[in-house]
Amino acid sequence: MRKTLAAVLLCLSFATPALADGLSNFLSHLNVQAKADMSGFTAKISAQFGVPEAQVKVVLGQVSKPADAFMVFQLSQMSQQQPAAVLQTYQANRNRGWGRMAQDLGIRPGSAAFFALKRGDLRFDGQPMDSADEGPGNPGRGHGHGHGHGRGHGRDRGGDDD
Repeated sequence: MRKTLAAVLLCLSFATPALADGLSNFLSHLNVQAKADMSGFTAKISAQFGVPEAQVKVVLGQVSKPADAFMVFQLSQMSQQQPAAVLQTYQANRNRGWGRMAQDLGIRPGSAAFFALKRGDLRFDGQPMDSADEGPGNPGRGHGHGHGHGRGHGRDRGGDDD
């Protein structure tokens, strides 16, 4: 029984870091989707990020995994830089990880967008993200845990007290 318990604990100790990495899990799922239907994957990226399918295919030809193409367009949107600039950063730094590449592209480590990226809190549904959308792909527009000074949060701004 002790051997069984030790084996289970050992397995869990190796599984916990993998389970904790949300971005890796998200990207793994994207790669599975792409392998099952590459043309559908390409169409969804094109629709979601508003780029021609031909451009998606060019990026797919220059990255090592299909999910990396998604990340090129995701970081392009998050950093407000052209996909070509993100692809250049990817090619020069692909061994450094997406978090480091995001920083190199100007996404601040403490920002909501950066935390969403690290958690894998991204979406891949093929629906266009317009400028009014909120969320991790549009930094600074969400309703996260900011440090604002609204009613009852620090400074006295005068007015009604409830």
